[in-house]
Amino acid sequence: MRSRTLTMIAAAGMLVCASAASADTKLTVHIRSYDVAGRTGAALVVAMDRLGPKHGYMARAIAETGYTTHWDLDIARQDGTCRLRQANGTLDVTYTFPRRLSPTDTRLRERWDRFMAGVRKHEHTHGRIAARMMRATETALVGLKRPDNWFCMGTHIEARRRINAIYAEYEARQNAFDAREHRDGGRVEHLVDALTKP
Repeated sequence: MRSRTLTMIAAAGMLVCASAASADTKLTVHIRSYDVAGRTGAALVVAMDRLGPKHGYMARAIAETGYTTHWDLDIARQDGTCRLRQANGTLDVTYTFPRRLSPTDTRLRERWDRFMAGVRKHEHTHGRIAARMMRATETALVGLKRPDNWFCMGTHIEARRRINAIYAEYEARQNAFDAREHRDGGRVEHLVDALTKP
């Protein structure tokens, strides 16, 4: 189903900043929705394909998980050594889901509810992977110290290198999860087929 635009592709974007503060991660979650209408499952899929969040230049997705991260780093120099004293991360997650208007047909409503349960499970898995990424980044930053100049430039560069390395590792995990879910005969295809069956 990856070649079609009827999937739940997750957009996982990051903004990494390093400047000032503890090993606590703050999580903020936002939920957005867009309205779809249709008297059949196939009509609902067409509506999602037309109105869903953009994925790339032409394609649209059924749902989306977007997130940004921010790291405040407190690095201090003493006796020629710069140490990371605190690293506070913020993870801001935004989920976008379709919302069905006027659910009148009982059988279609039941199929829609099952479909949406699967969609939410998929997107929330992306959110959990992002949260694990933040915890792994905290661990990678613990104990960071090195001889450095007065401005601790090398220490800041090393902190950013560690953050970016963890980011790359977890982006690969996000992509691997999507590859499993979106493969032909995979979970996403089954969800769409169950919704569109007569």
